[in-house]
Amino acid sequence: MVMEAGNKTVSYSIDAEIPKEYDEDLMEFIVQKYTVPQRERFTDITRGTVEGNASLTFILLNSKGKQSVLAEIIGTRPIKLNITKLDDAVSGEALNEIKQDILILVGFFEEKVRSTTLFLAWREGEEILPEKLSGNEKKPLNRIFLETQILLFVIFITAGMALFILIGLIWAPLVLLALQLVFVFFSNKFIARTADWHITEKNPYVHLVEYHLPVQEHEDFRRKYSPAELQSIKKEIYNETLAAKREIDCGIVQKVLSAHGFECKPEDMTSRKVNVYDLVKKTANDFGFPTPEIVVANTVLPNAAASGPSPRRGVVLITSGLLVQLSREEILSVLGHEFGHLKGRDPLVLYGLTAGEFLLRFYVFLPLFQWLFFSALFLVYFWAVMTVIFFIAKFFEARADLVSAIVVGQPKVLAGALEKIGFKRLLYERTTSYRIQEWLSLDPHPPVYFRVSRLEKLDVPVKAPHPLIESAQDVIRGFFASI
Repeated sequence: MVMEAGNKTVSYSIDAEIPKEYDEDLMEFIVQKYTVPQRERFTDITRGTVEGNASLTFILLNSKGKQSVLAEIIGTRPIKLNITKLDDAVSGEALNEIKQDILILVGFFEEKVRSTTLFLAWREGEEILPEKLSGNEKKPLNRIFLETQILLFVIFITAGMALFILIGLIWAPLVLLALQLVFVFFSNKFIARTADWHITEKNPYVHLVEYHLPVQEHEDFRRKYSPAELQSIKKEIYNETLAAKREIDCGIVQKVLSAHGFECKPEDMTSRKVNVYDLVKKTANDFGFPTPEIVVANTVLPNAAASGPSPRRGVVLITSGLLVQLSREEILSVLGHEFGHLKGRDPLVLYGLTAGEFLLRFYVFLPLFQWLFFSALFLVYFWAVMTVIFFIAKFFEARADLVSAIVVGQPKVLAGALEKIGFKRLLYERTTSYRIQEWLSLDPHPPVYFRVSRLEKLDVPVKAPHPLIESAQDVIRGFFASI
């Protein structure tokens, strides 16, 4: 997201994967979901065009009914949002809230469009796989492990009960932690084996096609073509293009679909190929690291992650959905965050944190307070300890954001990427109770609103002599500000 400021007008650019022919629908969506439910807050709602682009303008009223802000949305690419102050008392925070309102609405509309989009991805020389839909799958274990390793610790504790029975109380904790340490050290190998595709310097590309169907056409398409038939179509496209050393283009995709009885409009289709190796290598060079192993998960869920005991033994995972939904600069900033985890050796540090609590519990607290561990109060203790550990883990996530801002040098771009990926959480986090819940949840990530606000306030070049200390302080301040 790019921001330009004038005297009383602030302009924002919002990237969106929405075809131009949907712009009128987007403006109507904003009217129906934003202005209509809050009629008392808006006036002068006008639909129109600006230089051939669909537009929407409205005036926002303050609590006293006085005109405070004029907003104009123009369906250019990227989408342009102009916010003009009509009242000098309007704060910068109020303008930012309006910007986030529109960004969230664009996110929901984009998701609606994506739900009826035929999304296809290929990797040269590797297995042709169906795209997994994020709405139909649980959070994958590799993401749990890649992000911080903490939930894996809980899994190990559960599985370790068998060890206590087999080898006794004295040695079982040490054996269990030793097994977990082995898993941490070889995490890059485990993750690489669970991924769909491997990226190399000689074969660096992922190929993508999107075809946007109206709702009824999409329903007809899904009824007519089973997943197996769609997979067969993907193979035909592959054989006509990549297998024959030709690029995937919309013309060939249209030809294959037509042969299967589906007539599509070329203007609703886009194709691209992304040099994934180049993106990761550039980020690695910025950090002064060797290029790690690179793998891709073929899912529409936008995500990236990194794991491994050190930068030299790291692995970076990117989803095909991230390649579609984010711009090149946004992907680089997200990768900067993941390399921040590798630089800080966060998997090992967090392993040490959880291992320390585990040993303290079994060799110190258990002998002194046996009654606690054999009563219902143990659940309270375990929840409290996990809450503290996950809260500390937020220090490391915040540090990864800061390290990306320092090394990649685009904190506002990373903020925009987080807004795109986390637009739903931004909406829920408007509620104070939900914000507090996010701070205390068993999730290593701080709330999205906190991360975005913190990044947007950073000036480039970013200077932070002690990123972890500064991040810990910011997280603690952010938590208390939410109470």
